[in-house]
Amino acid sequence: MNEDTLEAWLTLLHLEGIGPRIIAEIVHTYGGPTTYLAASEADRASHGLPAKAVTAPRMLASAREGVAADRRWAEQKDCHIITRDDARYPARLAEIPDPPPVLFVRGEPAVLDTPQIAVVGTRNPTPGGIETAEDFSGRLAASGLTVTSGLALGIDTAAHEGALVAEDGISIAVMATGPDRLYPRENQVLASSLIERGAIVTEMPVGTSLNRGLFPRRNRLISGLSLGVLVVEAGRRSGALGTAHRAVEQGREVMAIPGSIHNPVAKGCHQLIREGARLVERADDVIEELRRLPDGWTTTTPAAAVDAGDDDPADAAAETALDADYLALLDAMGYDPIGFETLAGRTSLTPDILSSMLLTLELTGHVAPCNGGHYMRISNRAGG
Repeated sequence: MNEDTLEAWLTLLHLEGIGPRIIAEIVHTYGGPTTYLAASEADRASHGLPAKAVTAPRMLASAREGVAADRRWAEQKDCHIITRDDARYPARLAEIPDPPPVLFVRGEPAVLDTPQIAVVGTRNPTPGGIETAEDFSGRLAASGLTVTSGLALGIDTAAHEGALVAEDGISIAVMATGPDRLYPRENQVLASSLIERGAIVTEMPVGTSLNRGLFPRRNRLISGLSLGVLVVEAGRRSGALGTAHRAVEQGREVMAIPGSIHNPVAKGCHQLIREGARLVERADDVIEELRRLPDGWTTTTPAAAVDAGDDDPADAAAETALDADYLALLDAMGYDPIGFETLAGRTSLTPDILSSMLLTLELTGHVAPCNGGHYMRISNRAGG
């Protein structure tokens, strides 16, 4: 890209009071930032641009420091700046009403144009939700889809990790901070893996620190990059619902996994289903939904092979190895989070015996503790 053109795009990004929607209007009016910045204030006003867009170039000097920082960042290994007129800019993202003028990418820019499925959900999932996100993401990645999410703790992390477990699996993380500010810090190792096997992308310039108000902007990129959005677990106020609603506005598919009526982080999924989201129970349901899209995306792996693990013989063997008392305890738990006292009442086991059995089931991967002193079964098969 021409250095002057890159400078103009970055300058536009750093002008105070100019956001993605106004920039989209500027690009529509002038064709790009260079002509806009060279125009007189009277000319900008004559085109009916918003007042901020008319006067913003008065502050060119204040944008220079930010532009310089961005360009220094791009000199590092695996660091790329992609502008709206760059051939590497993802085609699907360019279709949304407010596409980001500039993308800061760590990793491989080409993965941004691969067919993607967004997998999102709560930061406080149940053990079963984590398992579901990992399982679905792994199978969808094996089918040829890139799994895109937001790098947050909880479902996002499980989605990224599940995708990377698949052979040749690719995952993209979209951040709300600048490219030099990783959030959350706990995902440093995961971020390194994503850079090697996919990409980390943000529209925010270098130096942008954590600001909760930027997450809704981030969410529109997650949905905008993707063919569809899959919500695994989400409460009624979860940011994942915001991603799903932006997906609807952008003409993307929205899918949700149902859960227990007693599970607070299933209520957002149920709300989406009531609003028209597709109810999905298997990775194959997601694939079939995306196959119907006009662009004709098709999986690289037969659907039967993708979902072949639903009745994994290893899982069956593990539960068969349990004796009758443990199988009866799993049956009594059901598949909803359950409190210790409630479980004791269902089984008539003494507290010490129940505690010992739950510990054994936890160590063998059949049960996991969850919020509020509850336990939840995480095995996929019925006991008995």
